[in-house]
Amino acid sequence: MTELGGFQDRVARVDLGEGSVAYESIDDEDARKYIGARGLGVKYVFEQGPDVDPLGPDNLLAFMNGPLSGTQVTMSGRIAVVTKSPLTGTVTDSHQGGWSGARLKWAGFDGLLFEGRADEPVYAYVEDGEVELRDASHLWGKGFHEVRDTIEEEVDGSYGRTLSIMGIGPGGENEVRFGSIINEDDRAAGRGGTGGVMGSKNLKAVVINSGTRMPQPADQETFKKGHQQAMRAIQESDVTAPNEGGLSVYGTNVLMNITEEMDGLPTGNARYTSTGSAAEDRGIDFDAERVSGENVRENILVDEPTCHSCPVACKKEVEVTYRHKGEDMNVRMESFEYEPAFSLGPNSMNDDSAAIAVMIDLCNDLSIDAIETGNMLAMAMEMSEEGVLEEDVDWGDTETMIEMIKQIGHREGLGDTLAEGADRVAEEYDAHEHSLAVKGQTIPAYDPRCMKGMGIGYATSNRGACHLRGYTPAAEILGIPEKVDPYEWEGKGELTAAFQDLHAISDSFDICKFNAFAEGIEEYVLQYNGMTGRDVSEEELLEAGERVYNVERYYNNLAGFDGSDDSLPARFLEGEDGIAGQGASEGEFCELEEMKTEYYDHRGWVDGVVPDEKLEELGIEIGPGTGVGGEDGTTVAGDD
Repeated sequence: MTELGGFQDRVARVDLGEGSVAYESIDDEDARKYIGARGLGVKYVFEQGPDVDPLGPDNLLAFMNGPLSGTQVTMSGRIAVVTKSPLTGTVTDSHQGGWSGARLKWAGFDGLLFEGRADEPVYAYVEDGEVELRDASHLWGKGFHEVRDTIEEEVDGSYGRTLSIMGIGPGGENEVRFGSIINEDDRAAGRGGTGGVMGSKNLKAVVINSGTRMPQPADQETFKKGHQQAMRAIQESDVTAPNEGGLSVYGTNVLMNITEEMDGLPTGNARYTSTGSAAEDRGIDFDAERVSGENVRENILVDEPTCHSCPVACKKEVEVTYRHKGEDMNVRMESFEYEPAFSLGPNSMNDDSAAIAVMIDLCNDLSIDAIETGNMLAMAMEMSEEGVLEEDVDWGDTETMIEMIKQIGHREGLGDTLAEGADRVAEEYDAHEHSLAVKGQTIPAYDPRCMKGMGIGYATSNRGACHLRGYTPAAEILGIPEKVDPYEWEGKGELTAAFQDLHAISDSFDICKFNAFAEGIEEYVLQYNGMTGRDVSEEELLEAGERVYNVERYYNNLAGFDGSDDSLPARFLEGEDGIAGQGASEGEFCELEEMKTEYYDHRGWVDGVVPDEKLEELGIEIGPGTGVGGEDGTTVAGDD
């Protein structure tokens, strides 16, 4: 057990096949070495073994919060879902905001571990330190929004005040490889296919009826100092200061116009680096500004809700009416985010903000990742244009896009093929040149021909192409902690590793990454020490982040991944299939091999593989199918 502050020291292990629930304490050494949330979740998943079938009963699905989740720490409402990804075959963690993480902590838990497969659909009801499995047969086949409303009526809880519902729609049930898990605030644990894993287990929802057990700091004086220092930093930052024009005013979609102006916005399945370049080349009226945060605020914004303990309020709730097939679709949804707006917008050659809002809402109801969905549509559009697909899927055709989203979620027609993800589609059609995937997961909204740090970041991300593993645009666009030239590749390997380790810490706390736009390691150490009662140094905390990142890489190595998988789509690289950037990015390609050499050297890896010396240096003793600790790296779990 652990006596560290911030923890409830209680984890539920739920065997869905047996219908049983057992309760465990958290090993103190694990809590110290892996922090919590993402880090501790990866440790639990690793113990199942990297060779499990992601959609098989042996795969573990871990819902984890961290020692700072649900506390007074700013932006501490997040929760991590950790599992082996059916999309990539790597270990993956996907996080959602809102109140789910806080409410799980207040209900008395640090984590819920689901294994096995229920014979019939169930949902897990969590309250006051106990977990109960309830029948969900009447919910199977329903979209998440109906599920949410039905459970709200069934459960004696205060919806939106004490009740959180995390669940899936038909996309998760049908094991779409990029199925997502949605909560009552339409926040998505979207990347990596966590919803598909949930569906494979016949687990329809996790329902939390929270209490009021907010952990108090073990060291009040240190915590107060760190909290005050963090609040000052947030209020003084141009990016996070409330009502100062950044995230608070325009949400994440504040980046749409910025990346467009940099010629760093992948457009038309990344054939172009901006909508302006695409419009000029194709002679069409097409402009990213129409789907920007500024445009959304002016025309369709209706509310600005926030997550637990967050002064920034980046969520932008919108309301639109869109006419589809002769009927009005009236949608009110939160939130119009940059990444889905990119993939369903510019990358699919669509600049209709109302249609994008409808499509994001539809993805959420079906429980499929809106980022991956938009990119799969863009891939299909390019394949259709090039004659690789027989089906007509035209650029920016919002009528067809809406129907295709439904087909993906229900696995019908071409949608059944697209539901398998970019790598499998590319293999089936011999269409690798049309895929934007790295390790099976497609890129988000930053072009590596413009932002070279994103190139090495996508390639070395442990969960497939991802901006959130190491957010180098903080430095390349926003100048945090200092401005670097986005077109310069030298130094980006080391910069990326530093961001990856820092974000491994925040994901393990679990707090929002937007904290890092204002706070640094000093504020992290003060708040972590204050909450837990520890006395770690900045170097020790950074080492914990490095440990988490290396554990994930070690898992992937054992699952068959090495440096050859640290790649980028050919169109970003100079060569026969490369497509040079346009506009301000004219003639640019991503110097991946040079950056990989620098990155591996900094990491101490050998051709993308973590050597034994590095594992020993970081005290990593996890072995597949075993446990942690002991001379042979194994332990036997004790009873609670």
